Amino acid sequence: MSTILHERSPFDILFRNHFNAESTFQPALDTKQPHPLNIFFDDKALYFEVACTGLTRSDVLTEIEGDVLKISYQKPEDDKFHKGTIYNGLSKKSFDLRYKIAPKFNLSGTIAEMDNGLLTLTIPLAEESKPKTIKIK
Repeated sequence: MSTILHERSPFDILFRNHFNAESTFQPALDTKQPHPLNIFFDDKALYFEVACTGLTRSDVLTEIEGDVLKISYQKPEDDKFHKGTIYNGLSKKSFDLRYKIAPKFNLSGTIAEMDNGLLTLTIPLAEESKPKTIKIK
């Protein structure tokens, strides 16, 4: 029998740790309901797309602390329903997402953009992690 070895990418580790309760990874899931987001990567960067419906750039806090990316919004205490509200399916809910990012990515080079209620964070691959060509003498 032959064994196939697969290289583990930072995303594989991120995904695996997401479901490991004993991991140092802090899951993005709230105990009540997960916050809608996409996480994906390619050979250039790691990408986060976070739904921020009804929020502005100044409402959302994005921070880097060591190797942890933090994305959060704290709903104000005085943010009540409008008088006469029948259904509130677009309520602005607080969220606090935290992800431990592998050293393969350059957190200090993170680019954040907000467009039409979608926050996009692009974390580029660190220069030292990019493939290099070695000249043969």
